[in-house]
Amino acid sequence: MRFLSHYLRRYPLHGMLLFGLLAVGAALADWGEAWVFLFSALGVIPLAQIIGDATEHLAVHTGPRWGGLINATLGNAAELIITLFAIRQGLLALVKASITGSVLGNLLLVLGASMLAGGIKNGKQTFDRRHVSNSAILAVLAILALTIPSLVAESLGGVGSPKVEALSLSVAGVMLVLYALALLYNQQALPAHQPDPEAVAEALPVRRAVAILAAATVGVAILSELLVGSVEHVVAQFGVSEFFLGVILIPIIGNVAEHLVAVQQALRNQMDLSVEIAVASSLQIALFVAPALVFISLLLGHPLTLVFHPFEIMALASAVMVMALVSMDGESHWLEGAELLAVYLILALAFGLMP
Repeated sequence: MRFLSHYLRRYPLHGMLLFGLLAVGAALADWGEAWVFLFSALGVIPLAQIIGDATEHLAVHTGPRWGGLINATLGNAAELIITLFAIRQGLLALVKASITGSVLGNLLLVLGASMLAGGIKNGKQTFDRRHVSNSAILAVLAILALTIPSLVAESLGGVGSPKVEALSLSVAGVMLVLYALALLYNQQALPAHQPDPEAVAEALPVRRAVAILAAATVGVAILSELLVGSVEHVVAQFGVSEFFLGVILIPIIGNVAEHLVAVQQALRNQMDLSVEIAVASSLQIALFVAPALVFISLLLGHPLTLVFHPFEIMALASAVMVMALVSMDGESHWLEGAELLAVYLILALAFGLMP
């Protein structure tokens, strides 16, 4: 009992693994789709943290260059799994909304909460504005790439036409190449030295980290299937907007552990790392996850196009613009954090009211 108490103090979110078991029980005992949805959503949160922790341990063994690539590849694994099951169910609007929500959540909610909390505790904080400037340029290019198919879709025959699908595939290919080039550039900027022996000694062994990563991934897959399978019933029963589920709820579920880490780093006055977590995760979603899903969706029988709702495009563009304006001076304070959170709250209210 003492060991369990110590473990939960160190990893408080792991206590929520109980909800994963309750989700399976609710599905088997037919408690109702609402309970299945609730328990599945809560159960994914600790599994997402476990995936993130196992990824960090693997990255320690590989050194900075390969470690950055591992983090970039597996950083949003939980959310990617959820969207794959949504595509298989044909819930393409939910998938696009979750892409939008992930970018908005990282650039506005996470960055805003980090600046607010860090500013209240530490006063004015600084970070490397050159790195953020490079990331902001990539973010603008990503939003532009998502905007073009949305603007010309109607003139090409509407969603579902061969021309729109061909354009989406082509744009997705370009985005993946751009993401690969950005990774290559960042990897070249990192030192090429061997992994830190002290850090390796403290990290989990590779086999154990891989085993934990695999087990957590299986758990996320099971709960994701339950979660996605209950979405339509929840929408019908409670009248919740599918936009709200995709834009607000699913991104928070898949990334809450990463969000907490960003805020904790800001409280420790490590604003460079906090900003890096928020911005890099947004770029990964926009430049890697979204275009990858376009190609994967072909295999699942429900082709996904990069045609977004006009309000989604406006929201994404606004988030990138506000983020760039706030971070261009390399300084942050609590008021800027409050401003980012205010924009996120306004957009969340709008998405919640959309049919």
